[in-house]
This record gives sequence, structure tokens and C-alpha cells, in this order.
Amino acid sequence: MSELLPVRLGVNVDHVATVRNARGGRHPDPLHAAEVAIAAGADGITAHLREDRRHIRDDDIHRLKEHIRKPLNLEMAATDEMVAIALRVKPHAACLVPERREERTTEGGLDVAGSRQHLAPAVQKLVAGGIRVSLFIAADEAQITTAAAIGAPVIEIHTGAWCEALAARENERALAEFARIRAGVRLARSLGLEVHAGHGLDHASAETIAALPEIAELNIGHFLIGDAIFVGLRAAVERMRDAIARGRSKASAP
Repeated sequence: MSELLPVRLGVNVDHVATVRNARGGRHPDPLHAAEVAIAAGADGITAHLREDRRHIRDDDIHRLKEHIRKPLNLEMAATDEMVAIALRVKPHAACLVPERREERTTEGGLDVAGSRQHLAPAVQKLVAGGIRVSLFIAADEAQITTAAAIGAPVIEIHTGAWCEALAARENERALAEFARIRAGVRLARSLGLEVHAGHGLDHASAETIAALPEIAELNIGHFLIGDAIFVGLRAAVERMRDAIARGRSKASAP
């Protein structure tokens, strides 16, 4: 039986930029937050450059790419503008996500199966540019198989519905959602995809999902920045790393 690698933690710094933008100026600086997170054990930094620049801005992406010493994961819509920015900045990774102006956060996964003709060229351009591409999708068979078919090497499973059910203490729905996630990650690995997960994760849910041996990386932002208000960002990242490590210790190699 092979030994499982630790689950990587990507820290999303979007909401540091949200606080900064509430007053203007440069404080708090997402780059500084990224550096603190990395010092505390983050394996990479995620930032979502939205069409309306509501939190992360173009200059943030350039500064993050230039200064941090861990991989930068650029969350982005699959638009011509964002593909051009990614090819110019050359982040380590680009995670393609759905985006609507009116949403407060990314509310669902990409419809890869229904948008194949639109997404495939974006994936191909980014992969050709040396960028690791992931697609943010629900744990649905059609979405997963289409992601593999269009050449994306990585998927990120949207865990929001599961986390919402847990928070509402809707146990049956939570169990059903987790069963769907578990089946989805197994299918993805069988197709040769690397599997990440994220959205709505807290200590308990991150610990649970880290126990799935197929999971390679978790990307967490809102909960960590909220926790940092009370304990500081370094401690918040360290606490999340501990939760993920506890979960991984319960996993067994497939």
C-alpha cells in the first residue's frame, strides 16, 4: 500500500482585498496576507480576478506573481480578457469558475458538459501556455467526464451544497451530498484527473474531506479570513493545517 501525500492547502486572499476596498488605499494588503499565510504553512495562494474587480485587482495579481514563493492559483472566468491576462501573467495554475456580476460569491460549479465548445478552447490555450488548468465543478458524472475529455488536468469539486447542509444540520442531505462527492472524486481519479475541493469549508468539513485519499488540495478563503479576525491569520492557517492533517491521518491509500 502506497503512502498518501499530505493534502495541500491553498489560501484564498480575496476577502483581504474586500476589506481593503471598503476604505480604499492599500491596507490590508493581499500580498502581505499571502506572505503571512505562506509562512504559516500554506502551500499556495488563490486569488479571483473578477470582471468587475470587486476585490482582487490586476495589480494584486501582478504583485502576487512577482513576490510570493509558492504557487499562485488564478481563479477566473473563461473569457477572452481573463485568458489573455493569465497568459500574460503566467500564474502556476488557473481555476476556471462560473461568474455572474450579481452573485456575492461563486454560487455553483461550471456547466462543462453544456459549455464544452466555449470552454475547450480556453483550456487548450492555457495548457499550451504552461498553466495548470482546473475546472470548478459539481461532483457530477457528466461534468467530470467532460472535464477529462476537453483536456483539463485538474478539477476542483464544489463543496458548497454539502457544507450548507452541514451548517443547516440537514443530516440526510449532508450524507447524500458527501456520498456524491465521494463517488465523484473516485471517478475523477479513475480518469487520471488530479482532484481538489473547496467552497464553504471550515475546520470540521476540511478534516472530513481530507480523509478522502483522492483529494490532493483544498482551497479555502472566506472561513480562514473570518477566523483570522479573532485569532490572527497565522494562527488561522495553522489551525486549518492541523484540521487537514487530522483528516489525512484517517485516510487509507486506495
